[in-house]
Amino acid sequence: MNDVSIETEIKVEIGDPEDFCRRLGALGAESLSARHFEDNHLLDFPDDGLRSRRCVLRVRIAGGRATLTFKGAPRPEGIFKVREELETRLGDGAAALGIFGRIGMRPVFRYQKYRREYGVGGVRVAVDETPIGNYAELEGPEEAIRALARALSLPETGFLRASYYSLYLELCRQKGMAAGHMVF
Repeated sequence: MNDVSIETEIKVEIGDPEDFCRRLGALGAESLSARHFEDNHLLDFPDDGLRSRRCVLRVRIAGGRATLTFKGAPRPEGIFKVREELETRLGDGAAALGIFGRIGMRPVFRYQKYRREYGVGGVRVAVDETPIGNYAELEGPEEAIRALARALSLPETGFLRASYYSLYLELCRQKGMAAGHMVF
């Protein structure tokens, strides 16, 4: 295990990602990763044991690297999504997905996005272009997130605790579409 931590984050819907990145740059943001493609696979047991506990097991494949992440259930209160996160690098994401399948886990949701990451004011900012819209994730200490949001003119009323899975399901419900995977 490389890292065990408590993750504190929010999402905000953004319009043009290029404009948002320029605004981050004007605040002195440091680029942590160039724009890259990510393919994310959420796994669960046939009885939905993880989902029923509001936990997530994810294999992320991006730029020839793979990461395994476990996220615990988020705290129910507050405007921030706060939960345990354990993460480690994998040698081969496709092989890991095969191993999880052999032990009885199954893919429950796949989502793709283009992501670039920045650091500013103690906050890690991920700018995501997804099939359902463009979002920024702000992760770090609550007060640092609030300060950055104010500097970017992002009102707290626009903070989202929802996962991409939840946002996708809501969009499908609104449009009367059958839910599948959120892929390009």
